[in-house]
Amino acid sequence: MNYHVNEYIKNTVRVFPMQNRYGMHRYDMNENPEGLPKEFVDSVLKEITPEFLAIYPEPDRFLHKYAKFIGAEYENVLTTNGSDMAIRYLLETFGEVGKEVVTVAPSFEMYWVNCCILGYKHVPVAYEPDLTIKIENILNAIHDNTRIVVLLNPNNPVGNVYTEEELQQVIARAKEVGAIVIIDEAYHYFYPNTFIEHALKDENVVVLRTFSKLFSIAACRLGVIISNPEIIHYVKNARLTFDANSIALLFAERILDHPEMVDELIRIEREGKAYTLEELQKKGYECRDCRGNFIFVKPHHNAKEIAKRLEEEKQVLVHPYGNELLKDYLRVSVGSKKAMQIFLDAFFQVDAD
Repeated sequence: MNYHVNEYIKNTVRVFPMQNRYGMHRYDMNENPEGLPKEFVDSVLKEITPEFLAIYPEPDRFLHKYAKFIGAEYENVLTTNGSDMAIRYLLETFGEVGKEVVTVAPSFEMYWVNCCILGYKHVPVAYEPDLTIKIENILNAIHDNTRIVVLLNPNNPVGNVYTEEELQQVIARAKEVGAIVIIDEAYHYFYPNTFIEHALKDENVVVLRTFSKLFSIAACRLGVIISNPEIIHYVKNARLTFDANSIALLFAERILDHPEMVDELIRIEREGKAYTLEELQKKGYECRDCRGNFIFVKPHHNAKEIAKRLEEEKQVLVHPYGNELLKDYLRVSVGSKKAMQIFLDAFFQVDAD
């Protein structure tokens, strides 16, 4: 070939999500298995007219409403095409080729994938065998070459969370070396504790939120960056002009118009999770509340084999792991009690002794 290929992109190894998931029972990617109420979706769809589709997206109306929803100002928030793009923008803006990005490992893959694409050095901080993280290991990983520190709270997939004291230590250490701290709160509302006040008051802190999890519009792709006005300004410089699409913005705005629906979504998920954990524990399974809209369960048989059989025999999708730390577990997304009964019936049959 005679054309140039960026060496970082050329050498990046990607594994993309499974396709042909339509029609399956999906508990593998932390989506809401049932989605938003149909009557709500139908009401929003009525607003999508030919004229609506012909106009470029205008995010400001949503942003003003969202800022008020979270107790911030318009200058503190920015929409992105899912939190995937938020991650890309933040790493592009505040990272540096050859310098370091610190995360725990395992964690959401798009952090290390973007490090590969952009030519950054990913510094993974490993879990202990008991699935805990030592905060001193994170602090020790931050030094003069660090540009970005990432904390998922709670982390996907293990579900660990951070205390206020731990976060303050990380922020202070990052500030010493001129690094920013990204706090990914994709699973906020399932785990209500938030560090958003630090994003609003500290000069080097960013919080990420998404509309893919509790708000159940993963198909539309909408994320939000929350930070101080200076960081927001710099990310705006990197952001595509028309990033978040109008359908995503419309659905998100209408979700905010119905806080009672948000409360009901939270209640449904909590009920479904509690029911699932109780039923698994009744049958002697080792399981773990990962604080997001997902749990871990340790099958009686090989986890990868059980996942394969669930897919092939029951059209039920769950997430197995290939790494040594998590190879014995399945991650199972959680939804309503009705949705979880489908999973439990299939799982108990396939994993029977």
